[in-house]
Amino acid sequence: MGTNKMRRIIQAAGGILYRWKSENDRQAYADALATADSAADAATRSNVLNNIELCIVHRPKYDDWSWPKGKVDPNESHRHAAVREIGEETGIPVALGAFLGEIEYPQAEEGSKLRHTKDKTSDAKHVLYWMASPISDVDNMKRTHAFGPVHKADVGEINEIVWLTPAKARKKLTHSTDKDILALFVDRVQEGALDATPVLIVRHGKAEGRKVWRGTDANRPITPRGAAAAFALNYELSCFNPVRLATSPWMRCQETMEMLSWQTGHPMIALDPLTEDAYAADPEGAWTCLLSEIEFALDRRQATAICMHRPVIGGMFERLRPMCDSRALAKRLIVKTPFMPTGTAMALFVANMRSGPRIVDIQKVLPLVY
Repeated sequence: MGTNKMRRIIQAAGGILYRWKSENDRQAYADALATADSAADAATRSNVLNNIELCIVHRPKYDDWSWPKGKVDPNESHRHAAVREIGEETGIPVALGAFLGEIEYPQAEEGSKLRHTKDKTSDAKHVLYWMASPISDVDNMKRTHAFGPVHKADVGEINEIVWLTPAKARKKLTHSTDKDILALFVDRVQEGALDATPVLIVRHGKAEGRKVWRGTDANRPITPRGAAAAFALNYELSCFNPVRLATSPWMRCQETMEMLSWQTGHPMIALDPLTEDAYAADPEGAWTCLLSEIEFALDRRQATAICMHRPVIGGMFERLRPMCDSRALAKRLIVKTPFMPTGTAMALFVANMRSGPRIVDIQKVLPLVY
């Protein structure tokens, strides 16, 4: 009597790594974005698709040209795998940008030019893709303790990389599915994601219960479970390379961020208006504080992580929803309590447009904690 073979889904992640041909080209796009009526107009005015280059890798085993990607390791998120695999296959340290999309194809067609089989019984590879951009060697060194090591791929795995404009990249790519991801990348460019800066809203780790804690609320610490989540969250936050770490000065927020601060060497900046008491007394002051952090991040193109409390996050989401580029995007900033679980984050990708800061992508950031 025969047995049915269990279908296996191999999880993988990667991305489209892009760079500007020159800093002048990047500035021209930023200037166009800040003055155009839409991101699509800015992309056209600045000729942006001819002023960026995309990285494609050659795999000698399959003799194909594709986006850098690879399998997700045990106890690793897709997001972390994307940063690690891009770094391994290109030799370039990167930070993630907007999410692009996902594809799935039969594992047996790994090296095939056309991945078209619809067989739902054979083993398959499921790949998630992000936009990605290079970071400096100094930034990479600082985040290594939080992110973990990245080792260059063996020449037998990747033996050549090339940088091409999107139009030339499309002709060079071997696989139809990679061309589909390129189309999503171009869509993201039209939405303004190319020069967006990540602002990471972090909710502190699980804290000691109010009823059992005998000290002041400001000094209420996180629990061992909350500390584990905070430590694991660093692994995910480092994928975006935050170089400015800001926090409510209350103990549970500081304890959530202090390991990342210690690992990266970036100091924690205390934001007094973001405590629960300060927000209750002056919601407008809390929003002014957060908005200034967003504008600071945009002005310096610095990824920023900001840790705060549940009630404050709920109030900030109310203010952030009108900044979203679409109604569907705004719905990701959940209205009802608890807004976000403890020890998690939301990555907001913000672009500086004529109408002011605009959120063009939102990603949930969840730590792997068992």
